[in-house]
Amino acid sequence: MKILFCSSEMVPFAKTGGLADVSGALPQALEKKGCLVKVALPKYKGIKVPGKIARLGEAIDVFLIENEQYFNRSGLYGEAGGDYDDNLLRFSFFCQQVLDLLKQQNFCPDIIHCNDWQSALIPVYLKTKLNQDDFFKQTKTIFTIHNLAYQGLFAKEQFPQTNLDWSLFNMQALEFYNQVNLLKGGLLFADFITTVSPTYAQEIQLPKFGCGLDGVLRQRKENLSGIINGLDYTAWNPATDDKIFQKYGPGNLELKAVNKKGLQRELNLTEDENIPLFGIVTRLAEQKGIELIISALEKMAKQKLQFVLLGTGDNKYHEALELIKQKKYKNFSINLRFDATLAQKIYAGCDIFLMPSNYEPCGLGQLISLKYGTIPVVRKTGGLADTVEDYQSKTGQGNGFVFEEYSGKKMFQAIERSMAVYKKRNQWLKLMRRAMQYDFSWAASAEKYIKLYRQALNER
Repeated sequence: MKILFCSSEMVPFAKTGGLADVSGALPQALEKKGCLVKVALPKYKGIKVPGKIARLGEAIDVFLIENEQYFNRSGLYGEAGGDYDDNLLRFSFFCQQVLDLLKQQNFCPDIIHCNDWQSALIPVYLKTKLNQDDFFKQTKTIFTIHNLAYQGLFAKEQFPQTNLDWSLFNMQALEFYNQVNLLKGGLLFADFITTVSPTYAQEIQLPKFGCGLDGVLRQRKENLSGIINGLDYTAWNPATDDKIFQKYGPGNLELKAVNKKGLQRELNLTEDENIPLFGIVTRLAEQKGIELIISALEKMAKQKLQFVLLGTGDNKYHEALELIKQKKYKNFSINLRFDATLAQKIYAGCDIFLMPSNYEPCGLGQLISLKYGTIPVVRKTGGLADTVEDYQSKTGQGNGFVFEEYSGKKMFQAIERSMAVYKKRNQWLKLMRRAMQYDFSWAASAEKYIKLYRQALNER
């Protein structure tokens, strides 16, 4: 099976978020399953590769779409807190060039797998401008939503930049409240739609989580499914992680304590093996439930626990957390910055990991924390609901602590439950070992994508 994977960012070449991690890992997992995979990516300023083709993994060609004017910039989508004004032009160009390049390379994919709004015009072009092109007549498209909140919205006046006929600017196509909506185009014109967890696939069909597109998604529900993201265990594994203080695994869990002490020392927290250490590594955004964290911090400061936060994001949360910092609670360490090494030390050194998200398409934090034996406390939403099962002391079942209502009170009750189990050392060790043995590798997810590709090809 021949697959073109199309993305606007990809590890190790360009990254702003989780899309890059998925785009770097899934093509390699598909290749290991026997697929012939190639990737298309804009050639951004930071990609120092000679020529127009890079290499991913062992043998995956990465087609780099070049344009000095559009892509030779400091940011991927914008800078100084704002988007580039010409993003519609930039990514319309990218989508058109991808399809032109396939013909130049004489690579006719069975499947073009598009990701998020930046590549959403590819299914649109194939079903409209190129619908009579023999080269693509057997090609099917899969469109993956990584976060429905980011839709690629542009002014109506910019629509001609897509090179599409004005007849497509209507409610049944790319028009959205008198704006151009690229993501909507992908949803309507792709053969199949996926998103990054089964629960999120259900949630986005509801007005609460549908971001104005729930009606479109209900219309396409027969062709919509959720496949949980995998985790790259070559990058995230405490047994091989060179960035943490001490490597460890389920067989020598006592060594995890070395990471806890090292983290406490580095962050000027009291070195105490017995006090529960809570951590959060996050974007400071409404999606991530930061309001709940901030609302609970005064109460947490009075508890026998320690808390470390690492993240950057919205100014209002920076300001609120700076006020907390000024109170100089001895059991808190608030770090308002991006620091990849400290993040890995937090996953390894903390006992409990907080993810009280308002919504969470998939989430990688809880998958990483499970692998590191750092027990997650999460809200029951999206991918968190699909990967974290509430712990039951009587049966030993479960791998974390789950609350449902989006409130600081319910989150704090889950924190208290986790602390109660933490005090029971043998019970906690069993929970840690159980958490570390869950397998969310890309191999299982890749198998599900291949099954979907086959389903799409059977419906020719």
